[in-house]
Amino acid sequence: MDEQHKTTQDKDGEWLMSAPASKVHVLKRTLLFIFFIFLSFYPLSNAFALPSGVTFFTPYTDIDVTPGETISYTITIKNPNKTPVNVPLRVEAPTDWKTRLSSGGYTLSSIAVDAESDQTVNLSVDVPLKIDMGTYQVRLVSQDTTVLTLHVRVTEQGTYQVELKSDQPNLEGTNTSTFSYDMRLKNLTPDSQTFALRADAPSGWNVQFTAEGKDVTSVNVEAGQSKSIRVTLTPPSQIEAGTYKIPIMAEAKNVSAKETLEAVIRGTYRLRLTTPSGVLSSDITAGGERKFTIRIENAGSAPLRNVHLSADTPIGWNVTFDPSTVDEIPSGETRDVTATIQADKKAIAGDYVISLTARTAETSDSKDVRITVKTSLLWGTVALLIIALVLYALYRLIKKYGRR
Repeated sequence: MDEQHKTTQDKDGEWLMSAPASKVHVLKRTLLFIFFIFLSFYPLSNAFALPSGVTFFTPYTDIDVTPGETISYTITIKNPNKTPVNVPLRVEAPTDWKTRLSSGGYTLSSIAVDAESDQTVNLSVDVPLKIDMGTYQVRLVSQDTTVLTLHVRVTEQGTYQVELKSDQPNLEGTNTSTFSYDMRLKNLTPDSQTFALRADAPSGWNVQFTAEGKDVTSVNVEAGQSKSIRVTLTPPSQIEAGTYKIPIMAEAKNVSAKETLEAVIRGTYRLRLTTPSGVLSSDITAGGERKFTIRIENAGSAPLRNVHLSADTPIGWNVTFDPSTVDEIPSGETRDVTATIQADKKAIAGDYVISLTARTAETSDSKDVRITVKTSLLWGTVALLIIALVLYALYRLIKKYGRR
């Protein structure tokens, strides 16, 4: 019994001792299985890990831009290792930013760098037009590791609009001048736009738009691009001196731009002296008077002020004007003045010239008037009587002495 019991206890003890050993064995096998699985996946997950020593460089890591600009980076990748490496690349940028990695004219997502050599890639970054001011980051990433961080500061508030500007919106000239303005139309929208061009010019002005050497009424501008436009303004010939503002508009479907051009017309001073009928001659008797109407025309673009009249006459003649001074004659208008011409009492029959002049501080004009002096009726009668008396005296003499 005792022996049997002991045997039973030994078997029971062996079982008790063997049970924990079995569990340990199972646990070890499980851990080894997990370890081999880990080892089997580990090489795959690190098959394209970035080799040590590979560096990335660009000099422009912190720049200022305005909305709509395109930034171009040249990035140098250096491989100091003794074997070639293949470098996967991608770019992380803010929402709505467009980026492109390229080399040799091709877009790429990875690039091979030879042993102990370097390679360059180009990174193009388009900053959106509609963007808030601030600092933004663009990251170059290789296998989930940021290898280069670029800081971009947007210095202006971005908007969805177009701009029409002239560096010199104010020009000066005369009524015979041609005013030419160089303007730039910039499309700050994400879409290509066709802009109709028009001008709100005063009546009589001629407006011409020119782009790329051709006369146009509309232009097409790609998104984010600009186009040069020349605007030529020709004023009417009879325009008065002054400052004229001409709004210029560029209008597309949903957007428009406006710029006001300014043309300063300097006054031109020109007067013309004539008569209402155009005839510059008359007749008079010696010692007599003749009223003669002369016309002063303002042929310039500025008003004529204090127009003074004078005359250059033969000796013994006299000319007076009513009025002697005209206060003002607006551009394009005329004023009539009466000139009273008095001939010399001793003037003999014949043609005489009187020079009439209208003068202001800025300009003047003169005209010669031909005056014909005729014998008066009284002196004609006297002459006839004298002739008659002479003939009568001759008759008496002949009659008296002719018989002897």
